[in-house]
Amino acid sequence: MKASWWLTALLLTAGAPRQENAAPAPGAAVSEVPGRPDDEALAGGGTTVFDVSHNAYGRALGNLAPTRWYQMREGKVLFMRDWAAHEEGLAGPLTNAAGCGSCHFKDGRGRPLPDVGPEAPLLVRLSVPAKDAPAGRHEPVYGVQLNDRGTADVPAEGTVQVSYTDVKGMYADGTPYTLRQPRYRINQLGYGKLAPEVMLSPRIPSQLFGLGLLAAIPDEAIHALADADDRDGDGVSGRPNRVVSVHSGKAELGRFGWKANQPTLEQQVASAFSEDLGLTSPLYPESNCTAKQAGCMTRVAARGPALSRHVLERTTLYLRLIGVPARRDVLEPTVMKGQVLFQQAGCAACHQREFTTGTVEDVPELSNQRIRPYTDLLLHDMGPELADGRPDGEASGTEWRTPPLWGLGLLETVNRQVRMLHDGRARSFEEAILWHGGEGARARERFKALGKAEREALVAFLRSL
Repeated sequence: MKASWWLTALLLTAGAPRQENAAPAPGAAVSEVPGRPDDEALAGGGTTVFDVSHNAYGRALGNLAPTRWYQMREGKVLFMRDWAAHEEGLAGPLTNAAGCGSCHFKDGRGRPLPDVGPEAPLLVRLSVPAKDAPAGRHEPVYGVQLNDRGTADVPAEGTVQVSYTDVKGMYADGTPYTLRQPRYRINQLGYGKLAPEVMLSPRIPSQLFGLGLLAAIPDEAIHALADADDRDGDGVSGRPNRVVSVHSGKAELGRFGWKANQPTLEQQVASAFSEDLGLTSPLYPESNCTAKQAGCMTRVAARGPALSRHVLERTTLYLRLIGVPARRDVLEPTVMKGQVLFQQAGCAACHQREFTTGTVEDVPELSNQRIRPYTDLLLHDMGPELADGRPDGEASGTEWRTPPLWGLGLLETVNRQVRMLHDGRARSFEEAILWHGGEGARARERFKALGKAEREALVAFLRSL
């Protein structure tokens, strides 16, 4: 398959290297408002890219050596491939999409709403409680994820219907607001009823830039921010998820996914290939069919993994090489005021501003970079407001990983839609804040107590990220 002209242009116009000021030791984390606001534009350190167009989420690392662009090109081609139309018929009969780019439009989250209707596309994770497994086990008929695409001879597993109830509230100054409380229902089940005790967790796709930098944050830097017992009494008690590595078979620090349920980017990619696209790989060699789905099992060829290790490695490398867009308007007075209010409201207790990456031998461009992702990669109890009731690894049914905030100000530009939080219920930054409960409740109440101009300043800061 040949790359299109725009892919070549994308790679040839990757951001130029930028020099950083002296960085702290690798892994150091900083939460205070910086003394050098001009540095704040460099969200990805020297890897930052300077693009505010609809391609802003898909640029190569700003400091990527030109001799390595071919690696990104090869990975991009694999990422954009339509696996359902592949001449060898590699994709499984039960899927959620034809290719990675189907869900991650322009390397972002979801597709433009005009393409798919009024809502962002959803995946639904499934499990059932089990006495011998605190995180539960796969739903016995439908497995770990509902696949809403089938083939002519293998019916899809079902469809997801979302309905909303308005939740009205009011800021301290009397300004009203309306949130949307989602309700989910699985229709058109293709293989009989779901287990009565099934646990559902709807998820929207996440944006993909900066994943190589997040992977390069030293484990100890993340553990240092954990405060499971809330020793400092600030109401925030983040803790790491511990999940099983497919490679080692041992529990490792989770850092990818809405509940930090994957320890490495490669495992995250292999899991998505398996569950979303029905593609087996050396990490996940088993089909996503279940024993109750005879037609699906019959269609699965008795051969080795559909994807070679090279394909898995190149796709993973592509994601590692996507740069983070620079911040905008960092010296604008309203944005600077909003950054101070973000701190004062307590948002930075979870949305940790800064880390320094460690040494990355195979991609030295990622090494020792001072980055500003606004996440601690830890789990936080967000209360009943956002609970899905479904454990994942060591994460409870009310816990979520703090999502990075970098690049969100360009979400509408790139994806032509704004859907936030794990299930896309929030249609704005304000709504996302107002849904915070549990450990985020104090920050939410402080936001609600602000006057209109202050709220707008805080949102202006978020839009600058």
